[in-house]
Amino acid sequence: MRIPGGTRLWITLASAGFLLAAFVGHARQIQQLRLDVQGLCWLLLGVGLTLLSLMANGLAWGVTLQWLGHQPRRAVVVQLFLSSNLRKYLPGGLWHLLARIRALTGHGPAALRQPLSTSQALVAVFIDPLLMTVAGLALVPLGGWQGGLALLGPLGLLLLIPRWLHALLQRLKRRRSRQLLDRNLLQDDPAGLGPSSLVLPGYPWWPLVAELLFVLLRFAGFACCVQAFDLGYALNWGGWLAGFAVAWTAGVVVPGAPGGLGVFESVLLLRLAYAVPEAPLLAVAVSYRLITALSDLIAAATAHADARLSLPPSER
Repeated sequence: MRIPGGTRLWITLASAGFLLAAFVGHARQIQQLRLDVQGLCWLLLGVGLTLLSLMANGLAWGVTLQWLGHQPRRAVVVQLFLSSNLRKYLPGGLWHLLARIRALTGHGPAALRQPLSTSQALVAVFIDPLLMTVAGLALVPLGGWQGGLALLGPLGLLLLIPRWLHALLQRLKRRRSRQLLDRNLLQDDPAGLGPSSLVLPGYPWWPLVAELLFVLLRFAGFACCVQAFDLGYALNWGGWLAGFAVAWTAGVVVPGAPGGLGVFESVLLLRLAYAVPEAPLLAVAVSYRLITALSDLIAAATAHADARLSLPPSER
């Protein structure tokens, strides 16, 4: 039975309602929070680290493309990643992925030495959020047992065993391609290449290491927000990292608002409110959302400007 309006709409409404209730319930405490000069410096550092994480994410995608045997042009891959990343905030949550698919198939910046078929491009694009998710889950055990949540780490790593990863990618490709076709965003049917056409070179160790570096840099930006509101004392850093990893992963995989808006904040509150005062935790979540959006904007603008400068003067 199909839910009226779709699952994404109801998850978005539930997340927004939960956050609104939390803000209303802690309005007075939130109004009393103040950032000093040191706190603002922490937030500025958070913007820098989040920008660095975006570059690391683009480089990690390049490592994944190399692992798949696609011969990427690393600088162009990072530029494509950064310039398209801002589109994840558009309704639907697919536009940044579509821009990358089109580029890999030869309808955009030459990110690869040889363009891919649509089916190959779908796999090359959709494997990135999958690896990000597993990398995020791999960090959860650093917070301890957590009532069994630590098991998410090894379970996620098992998904990357080639046989299981192959099946998961084929299923993800079929699902996503159907979404794109239903919206007339693909010109041909990507199901033309069957399951046997995808050959994985083994366990994706190097792509996973690259994505782990990205998630750790992402957490470093979040940690700056924690420090800005002097909350480092409330929880050990392993607990902060585990809570962030769970919330960030939920923002990636749960079909809510574009960019994980609302989902990340709601899961973070539900996960850490037992140990951290809720009002400053809300402030941390909102400040992190702001520096993330600002970093996405700066990265996209910089990549777009760099792409224009690389064109001949007559084409700018």
